Amino acid sequence: MKLSDRQKKIIEIVKEYQPVSGEKISELLDVSRATLRSDLSFLTMAEILQATPKVGYTYSGASLESLFFYRTFRTKVEEIMMPPVMIKAETSIREAITSLFMYDVGSLYVVDEEQVLVGTLSRKDLLRASLNSDIDGTPVAVCMTRVPHIKTCTKEMSILEAASILQDFEVDSLPVVEEANEKCVVGKITKTRILNFITKHARDAELNK
Repeated sequence: MKLSDRQKKIIEIVKEYQPVSGEKISELLDVSRATLRSDLSFLTMAEILQATPKVGYTYSGASLESLFFYRTFRTKVEEIMMPPVMIKAETSIREAITSLFMYDVGSLYVVDEEQVLVGTLSRKDLLRASLNSDIDGTPVAVCMTRVPHIKTCTKEMSILEAASILQDFEVDSLPVVEEANEKCVVGKITKTRILNFITKHARDAELNK
C-alpha cells in the first residue's frame, strides 16, 4: 500500500494551510473537486486526514504503517485458523504420537463420541506420557489437559485477542470454538500462524511502499 503523488501533495497542503477546505486544496492543485474526491475519501478513511464539517481538513498525524497494523491485528481468527486434528479419548498414546507427526502439528484435540471437546494434548504431554506409560495400552485420557482447564478462542475474535490469550497463558495453540458452544471445535490458531500472517503482510506492505 502506498500513496500516490497527488495524495502526498494533498497531505503537504493540509499540513501547511490547515484547517483547509476542499475548495482550497482543489485550487492549489489546479484539479477539480470531483477528481479529488476519491483521494480525500481515502486519506480520511486511513485517518491520515481528519475532515470537520464547515471547518475543513486537518492532518491527524497517522501513517500508512499505523493503518497497516490497525487492520492487520483486527483480522478475525476465522480468516487464518487451521483445521483441527481431533482424536478420541480412548486413542492410545502411540496412536496419538503417530497422528501428531503424520499431520505435522503441535497439538491434538480430544473429543467424545458426540465430537464435544473434552481435552487437549501437546507434544510435551505426549513426551512425558511416553516416558512413564505403556504407550500401546494407555489411552490419551490419562495424560490430556481436561476441560475446563483449556483456553479457547472464538472465530469472531481478532488475532490480537487470540495472541493475548496465547501469551497470557503461555500456550502455543488454542482451539477455536463456536461462540454459542464453547465445546464445539471448528479450528485451531497458533502463535506461529499469527506470526507468519503478520510477517507476510508487513513484507507485502514494505514492498508496496
